[in-house]
Amino acid sequence: MFRQLLRNVKDRFRLLLLSERGRRARALHDRSRRQPDRIDPSLRFVSGFRHAYFESEARSLELLKEWLSPEQFAQYDAKCYFEVTGCHSGKRYRICHGTSMNIYELDGAGRPRVGLCFVPKGYLVSGDVMLAQKIALETDERRALTVANRFFSCFDYSSY
Repeated sequence: MFRQLLRNVKDRFRLLLLSERGRRARALHDRSRRQPDRIDPSLRFVSGFRHAYFESEARSLELLKEWLSPEQFAQYDAKCYFEVTGCHSGKRYRICHGTSMNIYELDGAGRPRVGLCFVPKGYLVSGDVMLAQKIALETDERRALTVANRFFSCFDYSSY
């Protein structure tokens, strides 16, 4: 009987401890969501991380803009996306600013039909990812599409 009582106390204590940890984790998550400029809560004590991150982001966007044609640059500057033509099929793709789930195959009217997601290996900032996606679609479309994950595109057509 004493063993059963001890087991019950241990189980209750474990549940209490887990629920307390859950509350703390939830509070930390909520605090980090309220601060949109925060990159990763674990990196907040690394000195110079934010500065280095934003500096590399700016450099990658400058490199991307050097590779864009004048039409693509005007499009990206106005709407934060640019369109490329696939080298094999001639299909049009819209690459939006971002690092994943940011490519849309366009129909004949220029509306997004299906979404595509493929990214280079490793952690790269958005400008480098978008440049890699542009080069992949313009030089080896078939291979890029074989590794791409497709997703349903629920786009608001009225804003474009």
